[in-house]
Amino acid sequence: MKIDTEVRHTSKPGLGLFQDLGFSREEAERLHAALQRQINDTLRLKEQLMQELSSWIEEQELKQANAAKILMTSRSNISDIVHKRGAKFTIDALVGMLSLAGKSVRVVVE
Repeated sequence: MKIDTEVRHTSKPGLGLFQDLGFSREEAERLHAALQRQINDTLRLKEQLMQELSSWIEEQELKQANAAKILMTSRSNISDIVHKRGAKFTIDALVGMLSLAGKSVRVVVE
């Protein structure tokens, strides 16, 4: 049995997805704005967590390979963290690495 992976439809960036799903322009704009806020919040949080890891690596004067061993990840992942390339990391993964570094993470909801 072959898995079908053919792309049959793509939505234009922006409101396209929500309008393709049948939402009115007004509702699509509202949903799009809410989604953008959520994405931006997530990116800011990941950046902050990566900065904490980078600071810890610098404070401990660790080479990336040594940091990778302590944080149970690859050296290339450490490089991505140091250079703030966070697309491949989940918030959970970054929090887990901070825990391995002996750091605690506290979440404050406002």
